[in-house]
Amino acid sequence: MPEYLKYIPSKSRLYCLQLSFKYDFAFKLKNDRSSKLGDFKRDFKRQQFVISVNRGLNPYQFLITFIHELAHLKVAINYPRFVKAHGKEWKESFKELLAPVLEEDIFPQPLLDVLKIHMNNPKAAAGSDPKLWQALRAYNISNTKNTLNDLLDGARFTFKTKHFTRVNKKRTRILCKEDKTGKFYLIQGIAEVEV
Repeated sequence: MPEYLKYIPSKSRLYCLQLSFKYDFAFKLKNDRSSKLGDFKRDFKRQQFVISVNRGLNPYQFLITFIHELAHLKVAINYPRFVKAHGKEWKESFKELLAPVLEEDIFPQPLLDVLKIHMNNPKAAAGSDPKLWQALRAYNISNTKNTLNDLLDGARFTFKTKHFTRVNKKRTRILCKEDKTGKFYLIQGIAEVEV
C-alpha cells in the first residue's frame, strides 16, 4: 500500500490507490517546506515521474495537493510539448481528477462548499484563494500561529527569520517593509507569521 494513503481521508483511499495503478510515479513524503505544499517533476536520470507532498498537511489539504500534483503528471503524459504549468490543460486535468472525491463523505460540508467554488476555476495554489485557504486552515492540527491577514497595518512580525512591518493590503498579498533593509515585499496574506 502506498505510504501517502495514510495521510488522506479514509474514504478517498481506494480512488487514490486506483490512480496510483493508472499513473506510474514515485512518491516522496517531504518535511514541511515553506515555499510549497507539493511538487511534481520528471526525473530524467531514473526515467520516472516524482510527486512529493509535505507531511504536515491536514488530510484534506494533503488530498488536494496530491491530486494537484497528479494533474501535472497527467498533463506531462498527454501533452509532451510545453504547456503552461497551470494553464487550461492542467485546470481541466485537476478538475477531472478531483471530481470523484468532491463528496461530503470525504470533505466536511463547509470545506466542500468552498472547494467546489474554487474548482470552477482552480488557482495554481490553494493559498491564492483566501477563502479556500481559510477553510482548509480550520482543519489544521495546530492553529496557534497568526496569518498576515490576522494583523493590522503597522503590526510588526517575523516571517522566514526576517522582521517586517505590515504596510497595507493589495488584494491577496500584503505590502510589508523589512525592518533591517527598508525594502518592500509583497507577502501572501495567508502566510503564517510570528507576532
